[in-house]
Amino acid sequence: MPVSPSPQSPVEEDLVVLVDDDGTPRGTAPRVGVHSTTTPLHLAFSCHLLDRDGRLLMTRRALVKRTWPGVWTNSYCGHPRPGEDVADAVRRYGRRELGVDVHDVRPVLPQFRYRAVDASGVVENEICPVFVARTDDALRPDPDEVAEHAWARVEDVWATVERAPWALSPWFVEQVAALGADPAAYR
Repeated sequence: MPVSPSPQSPVEEDLVVLVDDDGTPRGTAPRVGVHSTTTPLHLAFSCHLLDRDGRLLMTRRALVKRTWPGVWTNSYCGHPRPGEDVADAVRRYGRRELGVDVHDVRPVLPQFRYRAVDASGVVENEICPVFVARTDDALRPDPDEVAEHAWARVEDVWATVERAPWALSPWFVEQVAALGADPAAYR
């Protein structure tokens, strides 16, 4: 008896949305191959996750990550699937990368965009709205995504960005600068 195909193949599920300079979708590309020395502009997101005490989750990217392996950064990032609401992608990645359900998902930098080149020459080139969300769950990070993690007071994280920006991902440093000296978005 033949097996019917699943509604989406793994390749279809892992497509990124390519966009024009104004953010208009212009096609898709497989996520696995989109990041290179000539990465096209595409849609992504960053999430800053808070716990019950208002502490910010910082993560150290797994050493197997293609871009910025081993670098400390915001809680998690990802790519919405074609047609997927970005807030839904934030929830999906929270479960996938950290093993948690997230709630109170809200945009704090809806127009954030950046381009950065890591030491290996791989380019990040994203329209990347930034969200704040909360969780009440215990973390169960995927080791292929997260090498280490720490919950920290927002003020301490901001001080670290100011004093040692070289120790953090360039997108997170830019996000903190865009949020300003008083991280009121977290309250």
